[in-house]
Amino acid sequence: MVTGLGLRTLALALFVALAPAAAGGRQAARTPVAPVGEAGAAPWREDLRHLAAELVRVHRNAFHTVPRERFEAEVRELDARIPSLARHQIAAELARIVALVGDGHTVMLSFPFSPELGSRVYPVGLYQFADGVYVHAADPKYAAAVGGKVVSIGGTPVDVAIERMRPYIARDNEMGVRLYAPLFFSSPEALHAAGVVADMERVPLVVEKGGRSVTATLEPAPAPAVHHFFELIRDGGFLALPGWADAREPGAAPLWAKNPREYFWFEYLPDSRAVYVQYNAVANKENETVEAFARRLYEFVASNPVDRLVFDVRRNGGGNNFLNRPFMLGLVRSTKVDQPGKVFVLTGRVTFSAAQNFSNLFEKFTNATFAGEPTGGSPNHYGDAARITLPNSKLVAQASTLWWQDMDPRDRRPWIGPAVAAEMTFDDYRANRDPVLEAALRFVPQPPITAGVRQALDAKDPARAGALFRAYVTDPAHKYATVEGLMNTLGYQLMGAGRVADAVVVFKMIVDAYPDSWNAWDSLAEGSMNAGDRENAIKFYEKSLQLNPKNAGGRAALEKLRSGQKD
Repeated sequence: MVTGLGLRTLALALFVALAPAAAGGRQAARTPVAPVGEAGAAPWREDLRHLAAELVRVHRNAFHTVPRERFEAEVRELDARIPSLARHQIAAELARIVALVGDGHTVMLSFPFSPELGSRVYPVGLYQFADGVYVHAADPKYAAAVGGKVVSIGGTPVDVAIERMRPYIARDNEMGVRLYAPLFFSSPEALHAAGVVADMERVPLVVEKGGRSVTATLEPAPAPAVHHFFELIRDGGFLALPGWADAREPGAAPLWAKNPREYFWFEYLPDSRAVYVQYNAVANKENETVEAFARRLYEFVASNPVDRLVFDVRRNGGGNNFLNRPFMLGLVRSTKVDQPGKVFVLTGRVTFSAAQNFSNLFEKFTNATFAGEPTGGSPNHYGDAARITLPNSKLVAQASTLWWQDMDPRDRRPWIGPAVAAEMTFDDYRANRDPVLEAALRFVPQPPITAGVRQALDAKDPARAGALFRAYVTDPAHKYATVEGLMNTLGYQLMGAGRVADAVVVFKMIVDAYPDSWNAWDSLAEGSMNAGDRENAIKFYEKSLQLNPKNAGGRAALEKLRSGQKD
């Protein structure tokens, strides 16, 4: 069984959508904006009914995120609105209905690029860096905007434009919005349907560049003919085509931008005695299988002076999940590098589907340190999508058919958050720097934060314990690191040893750092109850139940406290 192909499925959709058009300088035909009216509504209504029925039939659990009542209400509302919408607006609303299901494999493949609807593009590449959305590349016609930080599109502030695009983006987590929203901004039809622009034919793009405001007036171009997905979405979300002006300075490309069409390859870095492995697709090559590559990789590691092994899956959108095992097995058999601070996994917004399964294996069974951005997929996720073709418009959607539970069934994390947060700024991109790889190569492992907190509490210095913890959670390098579970375990260890006051100190640290965690408030309530602080125990259980009404243990404890019962 193959887990859903994620970005690579989208790759095929974009290839199919864009390949028929000529790459030459033809003028793009205008997209009709007139409503289809009652006369043209019937085929679209049939498509909507078919889509809604098939999503429920095909999906493993179509209502895992959205309640059935809301889903059906949204379908009814769209059915009523169809006569007042243009064709591209209907397609966008169908994409929104699909995105309501709430997972990244369940997606309208025909939005925003669709041959049936006459796809067009604005020939600019936008990317959301750590410091904002920038024009990283563009057709020479818009070269003046390249390198500019986007202020507004069609008069809409860029942050507002992202929010308006959000409902149309199928995703596992927020990284999907960070990836897709800037890409969708290159679609005239998507921007118009989302209410970002009023006139698709001439769109002012305002950027800030060199301390001044620059306006480029974008005009739709025919969708270019391409022969590979990475010509369109290059290097993990960077839209660029041959001949475009690029903001990157001349010189050697960083490793992350090297060999984007290679499924996997590695390079030895003698200065750091590290092996850098780029794993771009969970798929076999024609001339080498993943298993053979993994064997060759570990033979090299064993016979050469290697101190660090770095796996880069920042551009890996998925493939065949069952091909991942040789990487993990080869690593756990090697005591040379499977040690804290010696093996790294670099993740990002594109790390999805079978690449998420790869990340799960390394988190679960190896000593890997994760660096970069959070993964684009969830540790436990829906996948293995099946296609749904609409009978009249021939637009194509897909729906997840399986639940992949690699991790504990209670693991509801939206992503794997890196222990070492490192995100690319626009200046990094322009200067050909890779802050993620740099962070991995200079990383020095430290004792877990719980060790320092425990040591301070053993010394009867709760103030120092709190200072250590606050310094840890506010460190930018720990932006995505979650230590709630480790700290919670420490709190219960202290409480089990009769150190209830110290346990309460730890539980208070946790709720300060993770105020939206119902379990953190539940632990603090239990600690307070054991400390004899009935008033606060009641208050904290109430907070926990407010965040999670299904916390049955907390509800039972609260009822006992309110009634004055004792265990």
